[in-house]
Amino acid sequence: MMSTPAIDIHDLTVAYRDKPALWDVDLQVPAGVLSGVVGPNGAGKTTLLKAMLGLLRSASGEVLIHGKPYAESRKSVAYVPQRGSVDWDFPTTVFDLVMMGTYGQLGWFRRPGRNEKKGTEEALAKVGLSNLANRQIGQLSGGQQQRAFLARALVQNATVYVLDEPFQGVDVVTERAIVELLRGLRNEGKTAIVVHHDLHTVPSYFDHVTLLNVRVIASGPVATTFLPENVKATYGT
Repeated sequence: MMSTPAIDIHDLTVAYRDKPALWDVDLQVPAGVLSGVVGPNGAGKTTLLKAMLGLLRSASGEVLIHGKPYAESRKSVAYVPQRGSVDWDFPTTVFDLVMMGTYGQLGWFRRPGRNEKKGTEEALAKVGLSNLANRQIGQLSGGQQQRAFLARALVQNATVYVLDEPFQGVDVVTERAIVELLRGLRNEGKTAIVVHHDLHTVPSYFDHVTLLNVRVIASGPVATTFLPENVKATYGT
């Protein structure tokens, strides 16, 4: 008996005005994999993530997370947006930013308590930011900002992690640290789907890959999917 996919997408179409950004996408991502999404600029990679999370309205299609609509499974999903989409001038500390990740589990009327603060401290330690907990987020370097957002995702204790270009603009040390954290999540049976732009590192970073250019060109295990003919069909070169 096959296990339920972590992400199961059927016939997903998203259009901006009259131009399709995603067209008739069918995609399954198994549970417990580290999955990359690659494709040229304008291929719809960020659109795919936002449509999965209900942040964009789709023209048609269905997205299931562990067999349930996102509205029923949102507490099991953590999202790390592109760093450039965040207002880093917002007056909050690194600690408070990370602790915001606990709010979805608490609901509107409960305030974070001892357990949430302990979880925040543990997440900051995992990403190497304990010594910057009281720093204003705008004072962090690009790599530190990315680590802070990853810590905010970790504290949610999700089963599916969705990351939009987490390696963009970060140093090599941060990139390697993020990869190791994602591998750790995968080894715990959790699933990560990551928009990625560096084709050279796909085979070493991921065990599952989706090649996307408005449509899904190919998707599956890296060894049998990340092939020259599929890359050429995706990028046109």
